[in-house]
Amino acid sequence: MTYYNDGMKKRYKNKLYNILALLILAGCLIYGLFYFQSDTEPPSSEAVIIKEEELPEYTGDPSVAFHDNIPFFSKEELFRESFEEYGERDGLGRCTYAYALIDADMMPDDERESLLDIYPTGFQNREYPDLIEDGFLYNRCHLIAFELTGENVNMNNLVTGTRYMNIEGMLPYENKCASYIRRTGNHVLYRVTPVFIHSELVCRGVLIEAESVEDDEIRFCVFCFNVQPGIKIDYQTGQNKRD
Repeated sequence: MTYYNDGMKKRYKNKLYNILALLILAGCLIYGLFYFQSDTEPPSSEAVIIKEEELPEYTGDPSVAFHDNIPFFSKEELFRESFEEYGERDGLGRCTYAYALIDADMMPDDERESLLDIYPTGFQNREYPDLIEDGFLYNRCHLIAFELTGENVNMNNLVTGTRYMNIEGMLPYENKCASYIRRTGNHVLYRVTPVFIHSELVCRGVLIEAESVEDDEIRFCVFCFNVQPGIKIDYQTGQNKRD
């Protein structure tokens, strides 16, 4: 039988306390490793889900405010480190979302390369020279514009969009963000989600969300309609004809 005097008991107790403290510290480190992201790591994102019955009705405007014009971003998503994230295409080859925190360094200086060899889902193009200024119905639309990130030949960032949606719907918002970033040097959190119904290959439109990080100058959530006045589109296939 072993007997402990008061000194031995004290040393033994201190040793137990030290071991316990080390175990607690190790546990905290492991917890932090698994549950906390680095400040430079962008948050994960998923496409905003919009149900068919929630789609706004086209009444003649190329875009309308959605969700009270308030982006779906959480506060945790307003990171200060720039990043880009392009969702994987689904089983039908359709784009899912594009998401970025954009700064001036990401914006390109070079001219955009041709996209003529790229065919997003439903790209059944046809020319209507008397109805459309540039002739052809469809554009290869970047979800996040080339002028914002320089991303060009990326099938995860390209959808079949009408000339009307591209120029009248999306471009004003893209230009607004690009101009703000160039002028201020600030960051804009930006996400574009194409909205498909069931198995349709052409999206009904795109949801654009944007929010400036350092101030409140940029903040909007809009739906841009993938329509073309005077043209009827079969969204299931991309085929089209005069209305």
